[in-house]
Amino acid sequence: MKSSRLFACSLTACALLALAACSPKFNWREVRSKDAPYSVLLPAKPSTFARPIDLDGVPVTMTMTAAKVDDTVFAVGSATLPDAAKAHAALIAMKTALVKNINGTVKVEKTTAAASNAQGTPGLSASIDVEAVGATPGGKPEVLFGHFVSKDKEIYQVIVMGPEKGVSRENAETFISSFKHN
Repeated sequence: MKSSRLFACSLTACALLALAACSPKFNWREVRSKDAPYSVLLPAKPSTFARPIDLDGVPVTMTMTAAKVDDTVFAVGSATLPDAAKAHAALIAMKTALVKNINGTVKVEKTTAAASNAQGTPGLSASIDVEAVGATPGGKPEVLFGHFVSKDKEIYQVIVMGPEKGVSRENAETFISSFKHN
């Protein structure tokens, strides 16, 4: 009887371990924002909050939708500017603030801008892609992958930030490339 109880306990333990092994660490799901016209794949259940920020002298309310897996944060920030002409400066301000947050250095940066519209308004859409490395206040190496986008008055920051050795380039690419402005 003792051995059958031990077998049953072992079988239960094996079943629980098998279930744990099958549960994915990254449970990708499509999220559509209620506050801005975008969709994105997030690797876990997200949280959303809004707060006022200053982007190079332009006060806006930024809504952040973020999910965390281990120590890696996947987040989309969105805001509406009062003037589309200030979008490029706002993207630079967002990028600069995030790189400063990790006391970082930009390793790779690529900027893309669309042509003016028929009325000659500059900066109707632009993007900045960046990879930066830095450290936490405690000195642990951090990496930041960022995609900063403007479309008319709408601005977005799509970022992955976490331990340099813990952030998978593949997961960062999956997240950032899934961002769609609707």
